[in-house]
Amino acid sequence: MAKESESVSFENARGDRLAGVLELPAAPPRAFALFAHCFSCSKDIRAAREVARSLCSEGVAALRFDFAGLGMSQGEFADTNFSSNVDDLVAAADFLRTEYSAPALLVGHSLGGAAALAAAGRIEEVRAVATIGAPASAAHVADAFDDKRSEIETEGEAEVSLAGRPFIIRRQFLEDIERADVLGAAARLARPLLIMHAPLDQTVGIENAGRIFAAARHPKSFISLDRCDHLLTGAQDAPYAARVLAAWASRYIVSD
Repeated sequence: MAKESESVSFENARGDRLAGVLELPAAPPRAFALFAHCFSCSKDIRAAREVARSLCSEGVAALRFDFAGLGMSQGEFADTNFSSNVDDLVAAADFLRTEYSAPALLVGHSLGGAAALAAAGRIEEVRAVATIGAPASAAHVADAFDDKRSEIETEGEAEVSLAGRPFIIRRQFLEDIERADVLGAAARLARPLLIMHAPLDQTVGIENAGRIFAAARHPKSFISLDRCDHLLTGAQDAPYAARVLAAWASRYIVSD
């Protein structure tokens, strides 16, 4: 069980102060984990909370934080992109390394899963990576505002609606996600990988999981999330995914 939820903050490479919550187990942590939330979400989405708390039950402390421009973190969302999210993950790992202990596990949800794959190679201490509903290409996220793509490309930016909230997307965001190589990162991972995906996911299709799995090296595992949706909104969905993930991770990141 978690002993406490500790509010923390740290700076990213741009000098923005990012807000996080560190879930600490009752006993001294046996390892530390880092969670990357989904596109335009926050550290407080249910999947993030459930994963962090389940890891705590295995003796693993877990940091979930808001990417720049989201939640309680500083920065302008319009100035961020996939690469900046990866940089934020590396900054979070640097914070853990300095103040506690470097993360042994990276977990990412949706685009955060793609970012976790990309960031893993820059965090030497990471021993395992897990993704939940991750796309095989960062450019997949542009499907959420495809009707605005022409305006973004011609005008330089446009206001889009994501999960019912307005966001400014700029041309640099589109250019950045086109350059990202998620499958290449999966192929270079050289660490145990767990891919969790819902066959009925209407946001990021199940074929993305197959492409990531094919690109990655062993040891790699796939868990079907059965009837779950992309955001794991069902009452039992996030807790189930979190328990399975925590059990899998304990084999690779926790040593007695």
